[in-house]
Amino acid sequence: MPLTLDSALFHLSVGDAARLLQRRELSPVELLDAFLARIEAVDSQVHSYLLLTADSARAAARQAEADIMAGRWRGPLHGIPYAVKDNYYTQGVRTTGGSRLLLDFVPGYDATVVKKLAAAGAVLLGKLNTWEYGTGNGGVYFDLPFEPARNPWNLDHFTGGSSTGSGAAVAAGTAMVAMGSDTTGSVRLPAAACGLQGMKPTYGRISRHGILPNCYSMDTPGPLAWTVEDSAIMLRAVAGHDVDDPASATVAVPDYLAGLERGVRGLTIGVLRDLGDEDDLVEPANRAGLEDMARVLRAQGARLVDVQLPARVSEYRNVTSVINWTESLTIHEQDLQERGADMGFALRDKLMSGYMTRAVDYLAAQRRRRELAAATDAMLATVDAVIAPCAYHVAPPFADNDVLRKFTAENACPPFNASGHPAMSICTGFDTRGLPTNVQVVGRWFDEATVLQVARAYERDTEWRARRPGL
Repeated sequence: MPLTLDSALFHLSVGDAARLLQRRELSPVELLDAFLARIEAVDSQVHSYLLLTADSARAAARQAEADIMAGRWRGPLHGIPYAVKDNYYTQGVRTTGGSRLLLDFVPGYDATVVKKLAAAGAVLLGKLNTWEYGTGNGGVYFDLPFEPARNPWNLDHFTGGSSTGSGAAVAAGTAMVAMGSDTTGSVRLPAAACGLQGMKPTYGRISRHGILPNCYSMDTPGPLAWTVEDSAIMLRAVAGHDVDDPASATVAVPDYLAGLERGVRGLTIGVLRDLGDEDDLVEPANRAGLEDMARVLRAQGARLVDVQLPARVSEYRNVTSVINWTESLTIHEQDLQERGADMGFALRDKLMSGYMTRAVDYLAAQRRRRELAAATDAMLATVDAVIAPCAYHVAPPFADNDVLRKFTAENACPPFNASGHPAMSICTGFDTRGLPTNVQVVGRWFDEATVLQVARAYERDTEWRARRPGL
């Protein structure tokens, strides 16, 4: 029986919706209407969007419907409503980066990712909330021109940063899937806070052309999705070399869906349990999630071995912080000097750290980063993939900035930004308060396929994707 609006179309996965659309059991227009109605119903609470592009979305949905009815189905994203973090350029559509400085900025071209998704037939719903310029100091100070995004599992709680709206939208059902960007965790932390599957691919796997820069040598776009299959669908559509991004890799892009259901039998999975001096920071619910994932993978036939990082997480964090502060200042120094009073405190505070960083510190950090990347790669070469903590904490309340900054600072994301390896945050359930818990799956350079395969094996044998926020 064809689905109706009463069937909560806004909670379909991309994969399920695509199969209905391909069989003409669901109309792209009907699907879009469900999302627009959902946005109208809940986004005044969630604040996932900074700008809604309803008129152009309706036109795109009508075109997708005509194409599919005429037998011109383009693939699993054809007719799928999605949204992007508001640091992605959209031709003729305002791109603010969440900042007063860009309230009137309208790009003259689309980001490469946006162009690729349009070519795949996806329907852009609008621009999603973000920290200012997609960065900051980890706190939320309520001093930006937009209300911060709220966590759909508990509206008094943090979404993680900086892809705040991307995490909130997919969890709340105001977008079926979203694109964010990750410099030191800004895809994985919102995914962890909001109970999503958030992929940071290998550095260079996705073009950054047309995305507001934060840190040239670590910025990595990535999808936030409800299921691992949805992540694979998105990654397959947006990955690949781009002549407009000199850092984009020429490595061939595999079909990420082809091996998604292979399972983990015969794979050797490393388990990163020992975080040294940060062991005690991992909350018990997140530690239990790691052990549950290890149990599920072992039961499926994987061989599990303990692994260790070649250095403390804090050393990776120190290296990425110095690089991030310095490169961000090179991007925003003129704005800071000329319009610093218009910036929010979090961005201004971070950029001032760049002023305090010496050239010798930046060069030393890049040199140490190369050493850490090589050593991390040597560790990953001993296994097929690694499972590890991601965010140490569940999403905290907005009430205390010191606690918010701990969520952003205390996590195991930076090692894989420093090294460039693909890493994905996976939902592992919920704590006693109903807040999502998480684990990170890490793979070898350009082996996102195995990361997705491991993540899917766990997802398939657990029930967490059936649970949705009670908005």
